Amino acid sequence: MTTIHQKNQILESLNSLDQMQTEQVMDYINKLVQSAAIEDAHKRLKREALKEIRLALGSNRKLMPSF
Repeated sequence: MTTIHQKNQILESLNSLDQMQTEQVMDYINKLVQSAAIEDAHKRLKREALKEIRLALGSNRKLMPSF
């Protein structure tokens, strides 16, 4: 099945929905997009924090296990 064919099938199924179903689909899509954006922001923040920690420790120091 080609991508264009899949897109056409999706559009046809969306056209057959009533207003309430359309709103539910849009809410679901918005939640997916928002959660992906939050996850991306979290990963970026974590990456920046780890970079700053490495810089603060310097190249001569390493974290020692506390156990």
